Amino acid sequence: MAKTLAVFGATGTQGGSVVSNVLSDPELSQKYKLRAISRDPNSSKAQALKEQQVEVVTGDTSDLASIEHALTGVDFVFLMSTPSWGPNALENEFNIIKSIADIAVRKGVEYIIFSTLPSCSKMSQGKYTAVTAFDAKAQGEEYIKTLPIKSAFWCGGFFMENFVTQPFLGPKPNDDGTFTLARNAPATLKLPYIDATDDAGKFVNAILAEPDKYVGQTFCAAAGFYSLAEIATLLSKSSGKQVTFKQVSYDEFKASLPFMGDLFAQGFACQAEYGYFGHGGEDKVSWATKNIHGKLTTLPEYFEKHPFSL
Repeated sequence: MAKTLAVFGATGTQGGSVVSNVLSDPELSQKYKLRAISRDPNSSKAQALKEQQVEVVTGDTSDLASIEHALTGVDFVFLMSTPSWGPNALENEFNIIKSIADIAVRKGVEYIIFSTLPSCSKMSQGKYTAVTAFDAKAQGEEYIKTLPIKSAFWCGGFFMENFVTQPFLGPKPNDDGTFTLARNAPATLKLPYIDATDDAGKFVNAILAEPDKYVGQTFCAAAGFYSLAEIATLLSKSSGKQVTFKQVSYDEFKASLPFMGDLFAQGFACQAEYGYFGHGGEDKVSWATKNIHGKLTTLPEYFEKHPFSL
């Protein structure tokens, strides 16, 4: 009998990738019955899921009663959380993760697959504490591991989609028609990237295929590591415009951002000092990619499919 897999964020990038990858897998599509949890089950994206025979139910993290209902009769959960902003960002996001995980336990869910991130605060021993979007998920992972429920984790690198969805971090124009990609980190810093739309679900599929094998394991997910200088070159090639990389000071980079300047500036500072995934990040990614099926999209391939515009 098929297990019911409830997917948070099913109409978004991560959850949508989980849904599409399960549906396209001949074995997993028979092993799991998909339930999409959506704030708006009448949206066009939710309707598209229904047309693929995916059950769509209402679930809003601001209404925990709706989550109770959405997780009734569920065996597996793919859980992701969106960042909170403001002075209580870490606590607010963590409390949402905790509440959903607690509901999953109460409802008798068998297994949680949680979308986590590394803790900048923990890696830096308290030096970098403003990267709340990472730290909240890391605390959520730690909490889930204490619960009487099986769990595994996928930890994604930077999304290749961010080049479009986060234009405030992109190259800035110069007076001479060229562009500058600036970070408070050296040009040699290598960062992990993943095509989340196509490839996030491939890592989750590995867990779904052999859940008992991966209990407690974390899949650090990326197609490869690219230096900031390499990224500038790729952006140049894709856009047809000259893009160069420039390392700037912490304060200059922070001042260039429209919001949450310390979060992003501390994030890049932490990654320059400790690595995105912490010590041995490339080995962690190598292990994860050896345990999945299917080819991953490299950053050059992504830009060939999705040309970058400046």
